[in-house]
Amino acid sequence: MVIRKYIAMSEEEAAKLAREELGEDVVIMNVKKNEPKGLAKLFRKPSVEITAAVDEVRSGEAAEDVPDFSRLQEAIRETNAVLEAEAKKEADGQEPARQQTEPSGSNILEEETSQKNDREEKSENKDIEERLSNLQELLERQMQAEKDAREAKDEKENTNQAYFDLIKKKLLDNEVEETYANQILEDISENLNKNANLDSILAGVYQKIVLKIGQPHLIDIKAKKTKFVFFIGPTGVGKTTTIAKIASTLKLTKKTKVALITSDTYRIAAVEQLKTYANILGIPLQVVYTPEDMGHAMEELREFDLVFVDTAGRSHNNTEQKEDVQKLLETVDEANREVFLVLSATTKYKDLVKISMTYAEITKYNLIFTKLDETDTIGNLFNIHMLTGAPLSYTTWGQNVPDDIGKIDAQSIAKQLLGGNN
Repeated sequence: MVIRKYIAMSEEEAAKLAREELGEDVVIMNVKKNEPKGLAKLFRKPSVEITAAVDEVRSGEAAEDVPDFSRLQEAIRETNAVLEAEAKKEADGQEPARQQTEPSGSNILEEETSQKNDREEKSENKDIEERLSNLQELLERQMQAEKDAREAKDEKENTNQAYFDLIKKKLLDNEVEETYANQILEDISENLNKNANLDSILAGVYQKIVLKIGQPHLIDIKAKKTKFVFFIGPTGVGKTTTIAKIASTLKLTKKTKVALITSDTYRIAAVEQLKTYANILGIPLQVVYTPEDMGHAMEELREFDLVFVDTAGRSHNNTEQKEDVQKLLETVDEANREVFLVLSATTKYKDLVKISMTYAEITKYNLIFTKLDETDTIGNLFNIHMLTGAPLSYTTWGQNVPDDIGKIDAQSIAKQLLGGNN
């Protein structure tokens, strides 16, 4: 007799496999339904295992010599019916009834095989459960570590944001435009060390402001040809006094050959003031009324290193006056002239914007800010520099000549903007 086991998704499929291998005379001796248990349900589907048998017929043996299996088949069917009933009761939560009859040899073999399979399945399930448990613990540790890192990062970012808010408020209090304040803080934030504290953030902002202000642009005293230096700007900002301070400094400390020209014939006091300074310093002064007069003055002063030109204060809203300034500037080639726009640090930012943009339509210029002693905030120096891109050069404070003037100090301005001492 040949005995085989077949496993398939259903009893019909398993029986079909048996008939294909053993023939149509195959006898189904046992049917067992395999239901995965525990975590195995996640990886295995239910299956059916059958035990099939067929008698081996020796060559030349008559058909009538083959034993009659009809009674055996009937007994197997009855046994299967009982097993199916017990399986159904077990599935419904009932205790299956035990057969009182002694098991046959084949049933004992099947039971031992089934118990072995159960043990193997339990061992496999236990192994899977242990691996899943270990994997779950690992994932939980990773998730907790990521959560802790996120919370630490959020806490650090919140702290940094508080620092940034504090610094921004200080910049705004000093009248730095919010657009420029945000630019600085964004630049710092992009390159911020994760362990940065308030001191390091402040240092970064300080350095960024210093870099944006840059080096002061001072008057070139080493030019090979006569340099004509024009001072332009609105009325009342201190152009004449600023010219006297710079001329005195260069004459007395640098031994520079300096001359003066004034076109501010609208104010007699301005001409007289400049004459007084010229007499004290022992330098020539020419008065011009038209662009043509400018040509004659240039010819007479060509032996000097620097010629400072004081222009009349002009309204940035007056087109005709703006054209007068432009014509005066055009009497000198760009290569031989330098222009300084003189502004008061006390002027409203809105007006400073209009003035600086109006003169930008005429010429390139450098920036001089006066009257720093008359204001507590210097944000406008930084704002106009950022707006126009024009270099900062000199600042003045007070009326003393030749004192109360100096070159732009980027470090001092940065400290003041951040609330420190200048």
